[in-house]
Amino acid sequence: MRWAAPQWPKLIAVLKRGGRYTCSGEIAGPMAELDLRVLYLRDLTFTGSTVTPHRTFTNAVSCIENGEIRPALAAVCPLEQLEEAQAAFIAKMHTGDITVVP
Repeated sequence: MRWAAPQWPKLIAVLKRGGRYTCSGEIAGPMAELDLRVLYLRDLTFTGSTVTPHRTFTNAVSCIENGEIRPALAAVCPLEQLEEAQAAFIAKMHTGDITVVP
């Protein structure tokens, strides 16, 4: 079972009025349902993102370093478990990044 698409309404529900949601992939599948009233009554903004300016990355790193945001990590695997990490990524049963460390 894929996690994000069925859970998407719950993820959107946590956005505050005027909140923004940016999608940069569809690992859980390309289809998700949205009650349009949630979009317009809460003044939400949805955007797609493929290539972002360099400052976006440096700003995100600063926010992480300052403890303002936490990256979503599905797993941190040692390099020796690279094959298992790749299998988990291909299975698409996770939410967040799978990070491989030396």
